[in-house]
Parts: sequence; C-alpha cells; structure tokens
Amino acid sequence: MLEIEQAEAQLSELDLLASMFPGENELIVNDQLALAELKDCIEKRTMEGRSSKVYFTINMNLDISAEAMAMFSLACILPFKYPAVLPEITVRSVLLNRSQQTQLNTDLTTYLQKSCLGDVCILNATDWVREHATGYVRRDITPSPTPGSTVQPAHLILTRLWIYSHHIYNKCKRKDILEWAKDLSLSGFSMPGKPGVVCVEGPQSACEEFWSRLRKLNWKRILIRHREDIPFDGTNDEMERQRKFSAFEEKVFSVNEARGNHMDFGQLYQFLNAKGCGDVFQMFFGVEGQ
Repeated sequence: MLEIEQAEAQLSELDLLASMFPGENELIVNDQLALAELKDCIEKRTMEGRSSKVYFTINMNLDISAEAMAMFSLACILPFKYPAVLPEITVRSVLLNRSQQTQLNTDLTTYLQKSCLGDVCILNATDWVREHATGYVRRDITPSPTPGSTVQPAHLILTRLWIYSHHIYNKCKRKDILEWAKDLSLSGFSMPGKPGVVCVEGPQSACEEFWSRLRKLNWKRILIRHREDIPFDGTNDEMERQRKFSAFEEKVFSVNEARGNHMDFGQLYQFLNAKGCGDVFQMFFGVEGQ
C-alpha cells in the first residue's frame, strides 16, 4: 500500500468512526493540527510536510454489572504507515488498577496482531473492548447504586487542553486568560509571546467553557494542539492527584534581554519536564526538548 493510500485509509476510517460515535465527547480528535495535515497531504497527493500522527480518543460507557456503568477510553495514535502497522492504542478506565490496565492493553494488542494486521482496525478494537473489558474490572470497587434511584453512576473526566496560538501579545487577552482560568477553577499556565502556549486542566465542562470563550477572541491562528481526557472517581482528592499544576499562572521565558516577543524554548522544556509533561514539547514543536 502506497503512503497516499495509507493516508486515505486513515481518513476514511476516521469518517466511519465519526458516524459510529456521533455523541458529544464519544469521539474526540486530540490533535486537530495532525488531522489538518493529513487532509492537506491527501488533497495535494504528497506526504511532504506531514509532521504529526493523527491522535484521537474514543469514550465508551459500558455496563459492568446489572446496576452500573463505567467509562472506558481508547487513546488512539495512527502511525504514518498505518494500517500496514498496528495503531498505538491505550485503554484506560478509573476502574482498572495498573496491572489490570497493562494486561488488558497487552491482550488487545495480541488480538490485533493476530486478526487485524494490515487492515484498519480501530472499530475491531472498540468491539473487543466492549466484549472483554468488564472481565478486567475490580469488582470490589463497582459503584453501588442509590436505593430507589434509576440514575446510573457516572465517572467524571479531568481534561487537559494544550492550546497553541501564533502569538499572544495583547494585554487584554492575557488578562482574560488569567481571569477565566480563575473563574472556572482551572490550573495550568499561559506563555505569552510568539508562539503563545496555554495549558488548562480541570473538569471537562470547565475546560470546554474556557476554550469556547478563548476561541471567540480575534486570533491570527489558535487551535487545540493536544488534549487529554482522564477518567477519575469524582472525589476532590482524585481530581487534585490527577492535576499536573497546582494553580494557573502566566510564565514568561524571555530570551536574554529580548523584548519578550520570543520565548526561550529551553526554559519552557525544563518547566514542562519538571511538571511531568516533557513529552508534550515534541507534540507542540516537532523537536525533542533539551
């Protein structure tokens, strides 16, 4: 299969998945820039200029007992040569401990290697998870329904948005970013300059409200470069444990005595690495941090 055919197969599969998972937050494209690059390469019939792998998340609510449901998330990354090679799929759920999650993902990969190598297989993966995931769940922490209640227990999601802007100079925008993050109880940081970087984390609804406000401002270019959705058990302690940042702040990493227009990416990488987010640097800028 030629590179252009592999790219077309990836886009066709994404279109199919969008029709199979049409609900809000069922299918989330974490890296919009990678998808835009994929479409552009197919249109131009060349893979030159493609720098990022397509990355998306599928969220499925599965019955884990007669009384309860739980969310299982499949984080999917499509290598450039997919479907000639397997996709990178990681299944997560708040109901899985580390060893159970590892075993589930190992078994899923084994199934895909035996049954799907060379073909698009994300839908096969979701079917396999739907059929087998509950067998890995810790039964002792299955949520107990409230007596007389017909509402199924729901697991909340902590979202982390990594937002890229061509530049952030305007003082009013910088003030809005700080105030909105505070109003919505979000943690993270903003880095003004060229380019501009904003990271917010907190309850999914609050992050989406922040993005809704931010994107309505006048920007030369702004997009969600990377998105993380992490299921958690709904307690405040668990929310705080999942956060990478303790508060929201503006970070300025100036280059020597420059006017602040351009940032020191080495300082940014060191900051991200200290927060356990060093891998995001390459997703943002296409190079490894130093």
